[in-house]
Amino acid sequence: MKLSLLNDLTCPQCGTRYKAEQVQTVCLNESCKSSLFASYELPLAINPTELLSGRPSTMWRYHEFLPVIDPENVVTLGEGFTPILPLKNLYFQDNENEVFWKDESGNPTGSFKARGISAAVSKAKELGVKTIVTPTAGNAGGALAAYCAQGALNAYVYMPELTPKVFKDECRLYGANLIEVDGNIADCGKLAEKEANENGWFQVSTLKEPYRLEGKKTMGYEIAEQFNWDVPDVIFYPTGGGTGLIGIWKAFDEMEKMGWIGSKRPKMVTVQSESCDGITRAFHNQQISSQFIDNGFTIANGLRVPKPYADKLILKVLRESNGTAISINDLQMEAALKEIARKEGMLIAPEGAALWQAFKILKSSGWVKPGERVLLLNTGNGYKYLENINI
Repeated sequence: MKLSLLNDLTCPQCGTRYKAEQVQTVCLNESCKSSLFASYELPLAINPTELLSGRPSTMWRYHEFLPVIDPENVVTLGEGFTPILPLKNLYFQDNENEVFWKDESGNPTGSFKARGISAAVSKAKELGVKTIVTPTAGNAGGALAAYCAQGALNAYVYMPELTPKVFKDECRLYGANLIEVDGNIADCGKLAEKEANENGWFQVSTLKEPYRLEGKKTMGYEIAEQFNWDVPDVIFYPTGGGTGLIGIWKAFDEMEKMGWIGSKRPKMVTVQSESCDGITRAFHNQQISSQFIDNGFTIANGLRVPKPYADKLILKVLRESNGTAISINDLQMEAALKEIARKEGMLIAPEGAALWQAFKILKSSGWVKPGERVLLLNTGNGYKYLENINI
């Protein structure tokens, strides 16, 4: 049985194509070096409801549009098909908008990182990779450790020393080799790349290989399916590396080509921490790429990404969608986290909590219009961040 309709890999900037049967990283064109996108032989005139009927409620229900060919190579812990929950008790400005959470906290290892890592580890296994390395702000490291344990692969995780202890403990419990770094994720990335090159390990750094994006894009497929093959008017997304934002946009494009959704697109909103808000600044300054910005610790570990590798692609999505970008500080995040917990019974990650504050700001300014249907993406479980929160 052939699971996937994978064709090849394409550079979205220069158009160069690469074979999917070989290990690939980024575009080899020196003037480009873009992330690569997997492309598929997308079928036409197939009813999605009929196609998906009876399939398991995981991200692998969309296996035709994921990169793994042989089902024996799928490394899964049941990730995906997370719920979309309407707000019940949080109200703002006369409740003029339907607001929903897509809650990723129930994924294996407690975050949306499970999606991308499941796809990347599965494809790496199919391509014969034995050892995988990643820099991480926290959640990706735990996910890589777990999926490499499941797939019988070796994992090396490079993590900032300031990361809460629970993220380090889970990596060690899953048997990964954890290297703590005195610095931020960019410093982790430099050391991980150096040691991976020296030892012949495969790197799955954010958007420096093609397949984490494919796992993350399944959020877009789920959003459309859960909204009965429609899309919200606005999607708020916490943006560190930005893989999910780009992936959701890619999923919408694929589904439109197959006739599953129409041409309507949501306005995409990047939400960053004021600690690392290069995308926000670049967007509002009409720049095509971002500057390296790191103002130190933030309670939202996943947002401490000084310069995303795919910053140009993130900014392109924001502009194509008529979206925007906004930065939130730690005090605002913490207040929002507590408000959501007390009103909705959800203990969500600070990265996700930042979206509620961002929604209120953009609603107050009139950017979010009355009647628009809004989706907020909570990317992780707040229990893992208690060390960072003043209770």
